[in-house]
Amino acid sequence: MAVGYSALPELLPIAGIRWGVGAAGIKYADRDDLVVMELCEGATCAGVFTRNAFCAAPVHVAKAHLAAGAPRYFVINTGNANAGTGAQGMRDAQATCEAFARVAACDEAAVLPFSTGVIGEPLPMERLLGALPAAHAALDENAWVRAANGILTTDTIAKGASTRIDIDGKPVTITGIAKGSGMIRPDMATMLAYVATDAAVPKALLQECLNQAVNRSFNRITVDGDTSTNDACMLVATGKSGLRVDAEGAAFDQLTQAITELCQRLAQLIIRDGEGATKFISIEVNGGQTEAECEQVAYTIAHSPLVKTALFASDPNWGRILAAVGRAGVENLDLDAVSIHLGDVCIVRDGGRDYAYEEARGQAVMDRDEITIRVDLARGAASATVWTCDFSYDYVRINAEYRS
Repeated sequence: MAVGYSALPELLPIAGIRWGVGAAGIKYADRDDLVVMELCEGATCAGVFTRNAFCAAPVHVAKAHLAAGAPRYFVINTGNANAGTGAQGMRDAQATCEAFARVAACDEAAVLPFSTGVIGEPLPMERLLGALPAAHAALDENAWVRAANGILTTDTIAKGASTRIDIDGKPVTITGIAKGSGMIRPDMATMLAYVATDAAVPKALLQECLNQAVNRSFNRITVDGDTSTNDACMLVATGKSGLRVDAEGAAFDQLTQAITELCQRLAQLIIRDGEGATKFISIEVNGGQTEAECEQVAYTIAHSPLVKTALFASDPNWGRILAAVGRAGVENLDLDAVSIHLGDVCIVRDGGRDYAYEEARGQAVMDRDEITIRVDLARGAASATVWTCDFSYDYVRINAEYRS
């Protein structure tokens, strides 16, 4: 079960969005593995995608269709990533769009495909295409929870969040779902996310909003440092609330802040549900010359197998954290000025172990399920936070057995 998470919260419907879910038997029989999202006429859409050079066929097609016009449908399958599948994979992604376009009576370019699951295996197209009509027939504005469950792979929990805010006297609703548990470091990880709001936002402005939100959320998490071939995060604005957001005024900043906070909740749920995770870790790096420098230090700590296994063992082996900071590649770092805290306990100061540090205090922090590691580089005003988890025996087991 995910660290510090008990149940999916209420997911508020978004006017102009419907979800349809079906079972295609792509990897397992009798489980929801085909999900369709319908966008109303006039909705705007923005997206960010994996930077992995071996990005999957559906990523290529989705990006092309997003650029071509106004999407009306997302078609998402789990159990098979349709990645590393060459020309046949491209044909299969395009055939999925063509087949669904016939079912929905829309243009092929209005359908965006998304896939997640095992890499390098061809899609079982007969089963997938055969399930499209039922998924379309099931479209329902209240199916967010079923959709959140339908997009999962190795996840142990469905991930979703909703919020309602007031902007210029009008209530605005934002709801999102996500999947991801391993192969996580987005750089846009394996993750998919779909967020919608009933505000009206022009496409270019919506893309700016999404870029800002992702850079403060999904681009600040890591389970194992591996970027996926299939990552995507999509943001849809239906305009049904009556609020129109433009580049001037406070409305854009308010909406962007709310979407960012919701994406952070989803991103943190991915870490809480990291494969085999037993601890949720926040790594805060302050006092850098640049934000990029702070991120570099934070990710070096977060990606250290020695740090992550010590966290799993609840071992206050602070030397591993110190070593990670030292190899992060920060030029001209004044080691005597750096301080490192484990929770509220100072473990490093003046180039070595803090004179007041006691092992029992460090142990008390390491015994917690949620831990903050805080580093002060003392060389500037920049800061960055990255969220990660520990490495447990189960992480190895899950990934060793992934294809079985």
